[in-house]
Amino acid sequence: MTELTQVRSAPMPSAVARFELFPLVVFAVFAAAPFLASASGAEGYVLSLLTRVMIFGLAAMSLDLILGYGALVSFGHAAFFGIGAYAVGILSSHGVEDALIQVPVALAASAFFAAVTGAISLRTKGVYFIMITLAFAQMLYFLASSLAAYGGDDGLTLPSRSLVAGSSLLENDFALYGATLVCLIGAYILSRSIVASRFGRVLRGAKENAVRMEAIGFQPLHFQLTAYVISGMMAGLAGCLLANQAEFVSPAFMTWQRSGELIFMVVLGGLGSLHGAIIGAAAFLLLEEFLPEILHAAGFFLSDDLRWRLTENWQMVFGPILILVVLFARGGIMGLLRRGHHG
Repeated sequence: MTELTQVRSAPMPSAVARFELFPLVVFAVFAAAPFLASASGAEGYVLSLLTRVMIFGLAAMSLDLILGYGALVSFGHAAFFGIGAYAVGILSSHGVEDALIQVPVALAASAFFAAVTGAISLRTKGVYFIMITLAFAQMLYFLASSLAAYGGDDGLTLPSRSLVAGSSLLENDFALYGATLVCLIGAYILSRSIVASRFGRVLRGAKENAVRMEAIGFQPLHFQLTAYVISGMMAGLAGCLLANQAEFVSPAFMTWQRSGELIFMVVLGGLGSLHGAIIGAAAFLLLEEFLPEILHAAGFFLSDDLRWRLTENWQMVFGPILILVVLFARGGIMGLLRRGHHG
């Protein structure tokens, strides 16, 4: 019997059977944000911050595709982030500034790196897979650091944002924001379609019991490698967008710390929900942005010196907050919301 309907894999939540309301609300908020920013008078800051949130949401969602549904803990996922960013930076430095060329090159480079490294890494399991993906990412990091022609450790400043069919459309912050939102929605729809498809059921079945999947005629390695390549391409696209948002690329884009942050965003939002990764990225970045101001306001009863020290060392508070959320909010933020919804 080789019909996938006979495979006892992780049950698909009923909410996944339809296009959920919650993702629609999230995307609606992102769509409305530019108009609210215009009314607030701080549109430049708000657009920059939310564009960054969506870019990291896209990268975290790409990781959730293999981590949440395939149990593949890639500790080198930031490498794809860096590949996408450097594809934009290197091509721009050689006068190739059109996104219609840069993006396909970034996607192809990400896919190639994912296919080669995935074919090796996926033959291992558990901590060995984690360490091999980390090793490959560090190799790429040191390679980028050694490229003196492209800034080395100091990174590379882009001469301008990417062109679109010869037009400088992305120089407008609203246009870049809109392009990022379109990419995020498109990647979400693609990921949701993959998860709900026969391919996705095999991927989840391999997560639960790879031996059983092989016994009924499937080769989990092929499905996992394909998912790994798709995930890498999505992260590469996020790297392209980040390079344009920051107008700068650096080896820091692909450090192991960045990979750790992406894993934390996925776990914080909730594994295996896709939109949970977007929520996790938003929570992580917004807390990182506003926590110093919150601590400064909350420390009104402290002396000026202690208040300054608390604000200056806000990371000492940031870390424990994230750890407590992960430890006590089972299923991350999305799990917390589900439990609240069901009373």
